Amino acid sequence: MNKRSVLGLFIMSLLMTGVALAATDATDGRKLEKATFAGGCFWCMEEALDKVDGVVSTTSGYTGGKKMNPTYEDVSAGETGHAESVEVLYDPAKVSYAKLLEVFWHNIDPTTPDRQFCDYGHQYRPAIFYHDETQKRLAEESKKALVKSKPFKGPIVTEIVPASEFYPAEEYHQDFYQKNPIRYRLYKYNCGRAQRLQELWGSKQ
Repeated sequence: MNKRSVLGLFIMSLLMTGVALAATDATDGRKLEKATFAGGCFWCMEEALDKVDGVVSTTSGYTGGKKMNPTYEDVSAGETGHAESVEVLYDPAKVSYAKLLEVFWHNIDPTTPDRQFCDYGHQYRPAIFYHDETQKRLAEESKKALVKSKPFKGPIVTEIVPASEFYPAEEYHQDFYQKNPIRYRLYKYNCGRAQRLQELWGSKQ
């Protein structure tokens, strides 16, 4: 084996070691699980879910449609079938899926099928995208419990559907509420999100 081949193998070994270390460091050896929710504007859902202890990361994106690799312009035009969504990585040792469902419900208007607050269209529908049968069962149980205990009169029309391909949104959408706090607060207030959540849930959200 010549020196160039030996050097190449050495570099490849370093790269592979680095990837393995990065994967370990990213999760600190924890086994993470995934949840996907749609609740209108993904900026707002990121903010709500990031506050939950045990949530490791949130990613804004698009799911539930047919078009591959959709852009924000594609989805916002309402022709791809996708919904603005948030993919959540969480540590089940610190937070349960049931708790994430509770946070989800209290941060949406479950009485509107193709709208959330000021945002209209199928791309803003609220939905729970389950990843396995356990998530499906827990989501359906939480919806049934909510039907019995809801503090508002409207019917609950939120979808519970299988998760499909999730496409991360453009980088400028990620952590928007942190990168652009003034613009974000203006949007959230003018959209009436906080006001409607207070009307629906009171102090629960």
